[in-house]
Amino acid sequence: MKDLTKGKPSRLILAFAIPIFMANILQLTYSIVDTRIVGSYLGENSLAAVGATTTLSNLMIGFLMGLANGFAIITAQKFGARDYAGVKKSFALSIKMGCIIALAITVLCLLFLRQILGFLNVSNDLMGMAVSYIFIIIAGLIATFLYDACAAALRALGDTVTPLVILAVSVCLNMAGDIFFVVVLKAGVAGAAIATVLAQVIAFIVCYVYMVKRYELLRLSRSDLFDSHLLRRHLKSSDENCDIEGAECKDSENNMTPEVIAMMKMTMLKAGLSMAFMSSLVNIGSLTLQTAINRLGQDIIVAHTAARKISEIFMVMFTVFGQTMATFCGQNIGAGEVARVKKGIKLAIFYTCIWCTMAIIASYTIGPWLVKLVTGTNNPIVIKNATNYLKFDTLFYYVTAVICIVRNAMQGLGEQITPLVSSSLEMVGKIVIAFTLVPLLGYTGVIVAEPIVWFIMVIPLLVKIYTMPVLRKQGHGI
Repeated sequence: MKDLTKGKPSRLILAFAIPIFMANILQLTYSIVDTRIVGSYLGENSLAAVGATTTLSNLMIGFLMGLANGFAIITAQKFGARDYAGVKKSFALSIKMGCIIALAITVLCLLFLRQILGFLNVSNDLMGMAVSYIFIIIAGLIATFLYDACAAALRALGDTVTPLVILAVSVCLNMAGDIFFVVVLKAGVAGAAIATVLAQVIAFIVCYVYMVKRYELLRLSRSDLFDSHLLRRHLKSSDENCDIEGAECKDSENNMTPEVIAMMKMTMLKAGLSMAFMSSLVNIGSLTLQTAINRLGQDIIVAHTAARKISEIFMVMFTVFGQTMATFCGQNIGAGEVARVKKGIKLAIFYTCIWCTMAIIASYTIGPWLVKLVTGTNNPIVIKNATNYLKFDTLFYYVTAVICIVRNAMQGLGEQITPLVSSSLEMVGKIVIAFTLVPLLGYTGVIVAEPIVWFIMVIPLLVKIYTMPVLRKQGHGI
């Protein structure tokens, strides 16, 4: 575990962020290999079918990941405040509430799957393959959430190495599964989906087994999950009385009354749903934009799929430092370290801006090669459109860096409304562009869509971060 409330912020932030960065790179590497395998062995038609559903899967997976990360913010705050009983209960509540929400999403999406794909303008030629792929991905959403919840809880306690190691194993299994199901068994796009879900199931099992053996704080009993009235407090609220990494904690009087637990539930739901909806609003805008893209033909669908895969690599550092700031700010605000919060946000923005410059250079030098690498195609229309997307959008990544750092920091500080407002502006902007600029300008309208909305959505974030009362205790905002 890593206490982020003590020590030099620059060193702590980088040490915390590097494993998250490596984990994200591993995940993106798999995603690219998955795309390449589908494109190379099944053809551009199959790749287009998968690409046409990518925004839908991103919407659901992003929602559940946001939910898990939002729940973990409360865990980080409890850990920073040395409230170890609160750490344990918040983790138990995240598992219970998250599984209920994940199950509801799974059932609803499976029941109305064809109607959803019809809304996305998935063509009849692609519909069969799209259904066979996305049905399996949706069916595995609970496994996806459970792994995300466990990994987020570990990060809340400062452990970013364990999720990295487990993810590395999962990614290797995923790649091997792709080859086995797609290449050997000839299972088509459904095989790629099966490999993904099986890897998620294994990742959750390994992560949970490790957690319960290593951290008493995260070792749940039946009463933690199912008994809200006669809870036993397994942890004492001081590290003198409890070995929080391995030794068994002694029982003490339970001050977590039903009223306290009910208040924690509401706080966690606010934090979890805020981050989940923040992610969803972004993805809903992208989903609507995808409906317009799906009308532009197979070449454009493949080009955009490639461009988005490469953009995910370029934007990985925004996610990394966003997640880092959520935990860093959560722990430090729990400990009352406001000055450290301010310094941490500034450092994170500085680091990501360096990365932005590197992304711009890459898009203008090796952009076409990256498109070929991802898709395995030599189609000039695909390469040209994907490269144009990268060259234009990377110029405005500095704005995106500020957005990701600030809104995740706000979540860690307990401010849920402004990030939602900002994400809502992004969603509305993409919807408007999908129905106006894309019909008028074609794929050029898609290319300019995100930079336009980035400039709009950053405004409320900057206004709020400079005026937050919790940050004005030691001076004028950031």
